[in-house]
Amino acid sequence: MLTVKPIPAFQDNYIWLLQQDNQDRVVVVDPGDAKPVIAWLEQQDLTLDTILVTHHHQDHTGGLRELIERYSPEVYGPANDAIPGIRHHVGEGDECRVLGRHFEVHAVPGHTLDHIAFYAPGTPGLLFAGDTLFSGGCGRLFEGTPAQMRESLTKLDALPDDTLVFAAHEYTLANLAFAAAAEPDNAARDAYRAECQTARDLDRPTLPTTLGRERQINPFLRIDEPSLLTTLRQQGPADNSLEAFTTLRAWKDRF
Repeated sequence: MLTVKPIPAFQDNYIWLLQQDNQDRVVVVDPGDAKPVIAWLEQQDLTLDTILVTHHHQDHTGGLRELIERYSPEVYGPANDAIPGIRHHVGEGDECRVLGRHFEVHAVPGHTLDHIAFYAPGTPGLLFAGDTLFSGGCGRLFEGTPAQMRESLTKLDALPDDTLVFAAHEYTLANLAFAAAAEPDNAARDAYRAECQTARDLDRPTLPTTLGRERQINPFLRIDEPSLLTTLRQQGPADNSLEAFTTLRAWKDRF
């Protein structure tokens, strides 16, 4: 059985660690800082087998050089020469096998142009979405366009309801505060927000979430909901899905 654990880093990052039962070789996703990863590996007497990288931002790649020098892992990531140490450049339609588990690679530009996501089909499936899909939100558009991000989220939204979403940041409560402003009458979101507040009060992560839950509470996956559109039209154009998404993302940026 494959287990996934968060290694906290910086102020709100999660470096996800994957491990098969009774095996001492593990995988990490988006190691922005090598130190907490090395500390975990040494404490648990584990060896780093593979690194998965979703995009080039420093808080996702800053630990690569040190980890590669220390452990010589296989490294899968986007075809971007700015990322050090990628041994296997992967993109849309590619596949890789990690710890005996099959992973699909999906190109999800928007937050950055090189952004990819790793998805392991199964019951449940595992989605490592980087900074594309958060619980209650989505990533800022640093390089891509609203149309690209909208298409990327639509691609991820096509995965099964029980897919576990391992986002790279603990942004959930802030995202849900914005979601409450965007869609005030969403009871499922209010109940989830209370659960997440309890988790954070206990210093527990709100992640992973599921795609099924996100379809109920995440405004960026609910862009055609009438109540959301009513609110959005007070903020800007929302005559079609792309206009509505663009207005929603711009509103979130200044919220």
